Amino acid sequence: MFDNVDLKLNCEEAPGVDLLHEIPARLTRLSETTFADGTVSISGYLDSIKVRVTGQAVKIQDSSLCKWFLGDNFKGLSRGDTRRAVEKLSDLLLLPMDRAAVTRIDVAQNLIMRHDKELYFDHLGSLQYFNRYQQNNGLYYSNGNNTLVFYEKVHEQQVKGQPIPEMYRGRQVLRYEQRYKRRLLQTFNLPELRASLLYEPGFYCDLVNRWRSEYEKIKKINDIQINYSMIKTKKDQANQAILWYVQQRGGELAVINEIKEAYKRGELSKKQSHDLRQQVEEACKCKSFTSSSDVILELDKKVKEAARFYL
Repeated sequence: MFDNVDLKLNCEEAPGVDLLHEIPARLTRLSETTFADGTVSISGYLDSIKVRVTGQAVKIQDSSLCKWFLGDNFKGLSRGDTRRAVEKLSDLLLLPMDRAAVTRIDVAQNLIMRHDKELYFDHLGSLQYFNRYQQNNGLYYSNGNNTLVFYEKVHEQQVKGQPIPEMYRGRQVLRYEQRYKRRLLQTFNLPELRASLLYEPGFYCDLVNRWRSEYEKIKKINDIQINYSMIKTKKDQANQAILWYVQQRGGELAVINEIKEAYKRGELSKKQSHDLRQQVEEACKCKSFTSSSDVILELDKKVKEAARFYL
């Protein structure tokens, strides 16, 4: 399930190799940069993989290891694929890339869905310790070190002018990615993280489980049912009134954001903002008047199946 994997091989891991003079000869589309302190950096490509070379290190960065090895990134790198991809990098660069430090990992999978991405976004709520924000083609959860992203893969390919595999043409393809870009050693509680660890069974399975687990922690937004036959108490009536208002204003997320904006404008105190948000959230969890969304049940199933396939 790996996509982008950034690697850094320090010169100490390749004794006797003059990185700056030997490695660029194995690359194409070279460009050279000389910095103010005299340091030279040469960038080039190994097919679609971007490689940057200095006298101190070789870096694989900003490229999809999956696309380079499998031809596209509609599929994910399995554990065996990852091992073979690192071995191929080593053979082509004549370097021990299994010894390279891992500086970024993207765990991702494409999910063929029944509906447009917006319908799923509307039912994916908050995630504790993460900031949620939505853009034109994606829904993001970020805490600085770790980012979860949901977006429409076919649309992305079309925008980039890249080919779409036949089985995905005309389909709704929702991609779910977990991106580790910073503090990887602290995140995984490791003294070092080298490329060879990516295809160790225990570590690989842990990453797949984390990918599934983080999705499961996202608060799911229930469908609202305005059902006056279920009203038995004043509290039931209050919850129905709140739910009706939530429906009219565009859903739970929209109302929560309205309350937050009112607090930022000084129209509500911190306590008032908290109490109102809590009241909305409690009403939207009321089992008598809400139900699990079919689209979330579909997405739950797809994520579980994908994780099970790659374990």
